[in-house]
Amino acid sequence: MSFWLIQTLNGVSFGMLLFLLSAGLSLIFGLMRIINLAHGSFYLLGAYLGIGIMGATGSFWFALAFAPVAVAGISVVLQRLLLDRVAGNELGQVLMTFGFLLIASDVSLWIWGGAPLMLEKPRVFDASVELAGAAFPVYRLMITAVGMAAALGLWLLIERTRIGAIVRAGVDDSEMVQGIGVNLPLMTSLVFALGALLAGLSGVLAGPILGVYPGADFAVVMFAFAVVVIGGLGSLNGAFWGSLFVGLVDNFGKAMFPEFAMFTIFVPMAIVLAVRPTGIFGKA
Repeated sequence: MSFWLIQTLNGVSFGMLLFLLSAGLSLIFGLMRIINLAHGSFYLLGAYLGIGIMGATGSFWFALAFAPVAVAGISVVLQRLLLDRVAGNELGQVLMTFGFLLIASDVSLWIWGGAPLMLEKPRVFDASVELAGAAFPVYRLMITAVGMAAALGLWLLIERTRIGAIVRAGVDDSEMVQGIGVNLPLMTSLVFALGALLAGLSGVLAGPILGVYPGADFAVVMFAFAVVVIGGLGSLNGAFWGSLFVGLVDNFGKAMFPEFAMFTIFVPMAIVLAVRPTGIFGKA
C-alpha cells in the first residue's frame, strides 16, 4: 500500500512541475504558433539563476521570487528581437529557438560549470511526514500545492477575465482580435513572458529535488512536448491532465520497469498522435 501511495504522490509532484513547464509552452503555441524549442532553456536558466541568487542572498525565497522574473525578461528580448523576425516561418522558428537553446546551454556551462548543482531546500520544508508507514518529503507536497494553485490561477485568468477572453479569442482567430483594436503584439509578448516565467519557476522548484546540470534543458523540453502532444496544444486543461498523466506514468515506469522508462512515455504519445493528432483536449 505504501509503495503505491508514495509513487503516486511522487508522480503527482513531478506532474505539477511539468504543468508549470508545459502550460506556458502550450499557450505560446496556441496563441503565437511559435514552435519554441528554447522553452527548456527557460527552465535551465531559472534553476541556475536561482542558485546564483540563493548563493548571493542565502534565501531560497528570493531565488523563487526573482529568478523567474529574470527569465521572463530574457524571454521578451528573445521574442521581440529574434522570433518576431521569423513570424509565420515554422522552420525559421525551429532553427532560431534551437540555436538559442544551444547558446543558453553553453553560456550556462561556461558560467556554472559542468558539475550537477542543487538548490538548498528552505528549512521550513526540509522535513518528512509519515504516510501509510513511509516517509514522504514535505517539500514535494509543497510543489504539488504550488502546481495546483498555479493551475487554478491560470484557469481563472484564462476563463474568468477579459485578458483571458482576449487570449482565447486570439487562439481561435487572431485576425479578428486585431480587427477589433486589440494590441495583439503586446498580448503575445505578455503570454510569452508568462510562459517563460512559469518555466523558470519550475526550474527553481525542481532544483532541490532534481538538481540542475548541463543537458537538463534538453531532457525537460522532451517531457514538455510529450505533455502538450498528449493533452493538446493551446489547451490549459490538456496541459494539466497531460502533465499528471506523464508524471504518473514516468514515475511508475521508472519504479517498476526502469529499462523501459522512456518507452512508457513516448508510446502513449505516439498512440495519441496516430488516433487524435490534435491531442486529447486539442481542437480539431
